[in-house]
Amino acid sequence: MEEEPEGGAISIRIAVPADIKYVYPILEEMERSAKARGTGIAKRKPQTLCQKIYDGKAVIAVADNGQWAGFCYLDVYSGGEFVSNSGMIVNPAYRNGGVASAMKQEIFDLARRLYPGAKIFSITTGAAILKMNSRLGFEPVVYSEITTDERFWDQCKACVNYPVLQGQGRKRCLCTAMLFDPEKQEDWRRNRREEAFSILEGVH
Repeated sequence: MEEEPEGGAISIRIAVPADIKYVYPILEEMERSAKARGTGIAKRKPQTLCQKIYDGKAVIAVADNGQWAGFCYLDVYSGGEFVSNSGMIVNPAYRNGGVASAMKQEIFDLARRLYPGAKIFSITTGAAILKMNSRLGFEPVVYSEITTDERFWDQCKACVNYPVLQGQGRKRCLCTAMLFDPEKQEDWRRNRREEAFSILEGVH
């Protein structure tokens, strides 16, 4: 997939081992952006991002000048029952150009290909991400509807808002949880098809 912002085309694709060179700049921007927003973010280790790239579970946006424009990846929990879209970050030089939306679609499609039966979830404080999730069929849910895998919740310990999460018994925090349930989506599509056929049958 390619976007065409000012300054040249941006390629949005599955990350490959050659993209390891972007890991440290990406991590630096993740931390810088979190501080600028004044919101919490779970800190990622370089090894984590590198492994996602090697496993084919990351999406990267790269401009034609060789500069990274965006990045995100997949995490898998509860034995594959849940998948999360994580670490979404856009280089400030390429913001407001549709990069985040295109990456969100790409990582969502990757999750559906690799884990077609999994529930896909996202927790975020970002209004833009909430809107993107809604367009993809995600719905707001309570925390109890997403994974109970401790590997996921352990990541929250690095977040500045972790005391809030603890104080609420892990039932709520500043982040909004959103969930894409493939079974519910299929039921919705099936009902819409049945409604459409019913309307057609009533037309003479």
